[in-house]
Amino acid sequence: MPTAVLAGDPAYDRILAALPDRDRFRRALGVGPGQRLVVVGSTWAPRSLFGGGAGDAEADDLLPWLLSRLTAELPADEYRTVAVLHPNIWHGHGPGQVRAWLDNARRAGLDPLPPLDGWRQALIAADCVLGDHSSVTYYAASIGIPVLLGAFPQEDLDPLSPVAALGRAAPRLSRRSGLRTQIDRVIAAHDPTRYQELAELTSSAPKESAALLRRLFYDLMGIPEPPHPAQLDQLPLPPYRPARRTAPVRVLASGIRTEPPEVTLVRYAVPGGEPDPSEGPAVRADSAHTLVDEETRDTGRLRVADVVVRYASADDPRLGPPAVWTAEALDRYPYCGLAAYVDGPDRCVVRTREGDLVRLSAAPVADGHPDPCDPAAYASALYAWLAGGGQLGGAAVGVTVRTGAAAHHVTVEPAAPAVP
Repeated sequence: MPTAVLAGDPAYDRILAALPDRDRFRRALGVGPGQRLVVVGSTWAPRSLFGGGAGDAEADDLLPWLLSRLTAELPADEYRTVAVLHPNIWHGHGPGQVRAWLDNARRAGLDPLPPLDGWRQALIAADCVLGDHSSVTYYAASIGIPVLLGAFPQEDLDPLSPVAALGRAAPRLSRRSGLRTQIDRVIAAHDPTRYQELAELTSSAPKESAALLRRLFYDLMGIPEPPHPAQLDQLPLPPYRPARRTAPVRVLASGIRTEPPEVTLVRYAVPGGEPDPSEGPAVRADSAHTLVDEETRDTGRLRVADVVVRYASADDPRLGPPAVWTAEALDRYPYCGLAAYVDGPDRCVVRTREGDLVRLSAAPVADGHPDPCDPAAYASALYAWLAGGGQLGGAAVGVTVRTGAAAHHVTVEPAAPAVP
């Protein structure tokens, strides 16, 4: 009596079939041109990345260090971060506990994906996976994604297993070096064929699992298979979920030019007492200011924020229209210099302390899709440009906002005032 069958791997087959959708998955996660998507993945084990690497001197307490460095080292507009955690982490500890552990990182923009949905799409969209000995990390390597191992208990694995081979081949994360430096190095040095031999071990029957499994099931039932081909459901396009930062954001502005109008921004979310990035020895900035989401938990920071932002649809009866909310915000926060109402993925309405009301809208990116940059960055750019001596009349042709390697061309137009 046979005790095993060759059945393939449906999860891997669905990933392979969806590889051409990489750009769509990146847009769904709010990843734009010049931006890097970092996926933090962990299995459920004491010496996993999320488990803290117990027993490994280099890995002990790695997770708190990693989460703090994701915030402190990765500029908000140059990196997008999501977490893929094993379902047993969620169910074993409870969603409330997991969210508590990730609280500061979540408020700074780390997006924990649902435990069962979206992780395959995130792997396909990733620029780097920071993981451990999980199948998620192995899948990422098998499709040519750069991998950086945060925890890897080699002694817990069969040395002849494919996963153990990944541990011998992939670079390791070290707390002795900067996180951003290591991520950038792994991406820059990566050869897509690096893990080709490991990819060949992922499945003995790639793209054949649907046919193999259906044949098995019908044979066990003793009835003939249907005449149509066996097929797996394709991976769905995830809902649009750009990064959201409710922690205060420190904005560093440089390269401020008036002719033509241009501003370069580097933004860092600063949750829970993290050091001010503008005070670092390597930081070069002409000016710095703080932007705070009105839905922040740090409500005391709203009173001293330079820019206050609200995300809502323009017709939200609780807040809108934008002209009304921006006027109310400036009254509510007397030290705020500019209020921004983000009412679309690539646009916002801002009101200055002088009473000017304008709409900022980003031009589409090169492929014709809306620019996925956070529109709050455009509000900060305008604030820095005005503080640097610019005049709204001089911005009539628009402002170029640079974030990392990306240039966002933003139009500045008078916005309609609220109807009395």
